[in-house]
Amino acid sequence: MGEGQEIFGRLGSGEAVERVTIRGGGLTARVLTFGAIIQDLRLDGHEAPLVLGFEDLASYLTHVTYFGATAGRCANRIAGGRFTIDGTDYQLERNERGVTHLHGGRDGTSQQNWRIAARGADFVTLTLTDPAGRAGYPGTCTLTCTYALSGNGTLSVTYDATTDAPTPVNLCQHSYFILDGGKDIFDHEIRIEAEHYLPVDETLIPTGEIRPVAGTPFDLRDWTPLRRQLEPGGVVFDHNFCLSDSRGGPRLVAEVRSPASGLSLQVVTTEPGLQLYTGAYIKPLEGLEGRRYDAFSGLCLETQIWPDAINHPTFPNAILRPGQTLRQKTDYVFGKG
Repeated sequence: MGEGQEIFGRLGSGEAVERVTIRGGGLTARVLTFGAIIQDLRLDGHEAPLVLGFEDLASYLTHVTYFGATAGRCANRIAGGRFTIDGTDYQLERNERGVTHLHGGRDGTSQQNWRIAARGADFVTLTLTDPAGRAGYPGTCTLTCTYALSGNGTLSVTYDATTDAPTPVNLCQHSYFILDGGKDIFDHEIRIEAEHYLPVDETLIPTGEIRPVAGTPFDLRDWTPLRRQLEPGGVVFDHNFCLSDSRGGPRLVAEVRSPASGLSLQVVTTEPGLQLYTGAYIKPLEGLEGRRYDAFSGLCLETQIWPDAINHPTFPNAILRPGQTLRQKTDYVFGKG
């Protein structure tokens, strides 16, 4: 192993989980092969971690929090774990309360040990072969994840995928961000460039309606403190914001800032959806540097295809076919002042 690459731990099989440290543009990131996880992320001049994570592999194996993970083969939720492609019905594992399929199942991409394909001082590329039949998915997928610190406080995340049979594919980076080292994110402020969102039912599955944000707590087009979730009529966010009807060119879709630290985060993506999750279901845990995590200790900005898109013809396409290459790209840009 070269400089900046080490064994982080071993799985029950004895297989090594490696950790790679990359630096560039004022950022330092520590990346695990397990789950293609961003374990730690730091900005020069800012003492605290920018993401939630664990110090040891055992904690990642014990607590399925998706801290920093690459969720897939199909991130987010699929109603009943069921869908139809070209007249063939498929049933996936229902790993969320026995009702829905979430983040690719119990042994999805976030629970697999990826392989290092290439690395340099400021980037690492990981690969994974996701076999046909795992969790019920059709087709074998070849997946690639590249993390690059491309300059000026930018963490670039690029996912590529190919398949040998039609299948839903939707990967997302599932880091929980916090910009001030505090115990929660309520004093953070957010802005999302979305005029519509997806209402959900009691299982957090979209109802199929694409509803305007105007006049609702989902109108985050102007700077909004996340503490508003606690106010009467407030909403605890775990919802998709509709950015566009299809994947397109990279554009700025969201911003977060912390008045306490002066740090900001911009999200620039190709993806048509942004799932805002404010960490309501985090249970008390010990994380990086012995920090105590609890509900609302971090927020996720998951860029992806809309949830359950495979079952809604009016939603963006979620099917990858042989001969096609899926590419998803998101930049998380950190700044001061």
